[in-house]
Amino acid sequence: MRHVPDSERRARLAIRHALAPASRVREPEDAARAVVALHATDAPSVHLAVWARTENTSPADIDRALYEDRSLVKQLAMRRTLFTFPRDLLPAVMPSAAARVAAAEHARMSRDIVRSGVWADGEAWLERAREEVEAALTRSPTALSAAQLREAVAHIDTVVPGTSGEQWSAPQVLTLLGAQGSIVRGPCTGRFPTARPLWTLPSRWLGSSVAALPAADGYREIVRRWLYAFGPGTEDDIVWWLGATRKTVRAALAELGAVEVTLDGPAPGWLLPDDLDRVPDAGPWTALLPPLDPTVMGWKHRGFYLGSHYKDLFDSRGNAGTTAWADGRIVGCWVQDSDARVRVRLLEPVSTEERTSLDAQAALLTTWLAGVRSPTGYRTPAMRAAHP
Repeated sequence: MRHVPDSERRARLAIRHALAPASRVREPEDAARAVVALHATDAPSVHLAVWARTENTSPADIDRALYEDRSLVKQLAMRRTLFTFPRDLLPAVMPSAAARVAAAEHARMSRDIVRSGVWADGEAWLERAREEVEAALTRSPTALSAAQLREAVAHIDTVVPGTSGEQWSAPQVLTLLGAQGSIVRGPCTGRFPTARPLWTLPSRWLGSSVAALPAADGYREIVRRWLYAFGPGTEDDIVWWLGATRKTVRAALAELGAVEVTLDGPAPGWLLPDDLDRVPDAGPWTALLPPLDPTVMGWKHRGFYLGSHYKDLFDSRGNAGTTAWADGRIVGCWVQDSDARVRVRLLEPVSTEERTSLDAQAALLTTWLAGVRSPTGYRTPAMRAAHP
């Protein structure tokens, strides 16, 4: 049985994720494909993740891909997380990972509507919401904000108590409709580092409705791309990342003919059948990655690149903050100081060459940001210690 040691897993990560200097890519779309999709929950992270993987790409180039070419599309999917997908992956995502999230949200919200006495039939309430929101967007010559839709559709301007003391209202209805594919995040009234999206119809934003694959085919395609970008990974890794069941993941692995391999840890990993050749060392490299970067969040079991730094680099909900990398290992984090200069804080010793390279990366990022501060809601203990 093929054995893939941690050192080779780090080399694969460097090359496949476009982080090693020789593996950088040219376009924002290529950066997204390198990691299947970019995390988009934290607004600045899309731009910063692209910066880390490309050469000479400006924020305007990334905005072009998002809002002009629309070759990158934001969509709620795996683990109820907002991602930026390459447009060609939407037919696989919509009937599988997105549909699973939409079904769970729809059931929860329907129960809340009935339980709270807002409406006797939660399913009917949500169906009416969909029809009226779609009608409002059809009537409007432009995309609309959540506030504009709440004003146009009185039906969704309702506060519904949840089961744990929380409440939800119009924005959550729009999020559900987005997960279902009834509406889509379109133009953005803000620019990096903020994101204030407007909602529109898929047919207007994408030119046509998404021609969805059968759900099983969609899952298989997503798992195929994950295995190429993140493999080898364990079954636990794929189940966690995909937010699906073991049955779904095992079916996809079987259909792909995935090959079991041994890892340095106790659990076996999986690779695509045509991806069993050894990957050479990627050479020296460093990187500064944003909060929730796909590389940091790509596996459930992160020991081969994270070491013992979990408590320093993740918040209490399991969300990663900024990270500093050296040769496939996370060695610290980065923050901006009061002058918007990027500073690296190390959590373990590194060589003189690695420190010099990390400082050079910090200088490059400072220049790229051009005085723009990149606020984030994901401040980890290491980030707070570096810049209280």
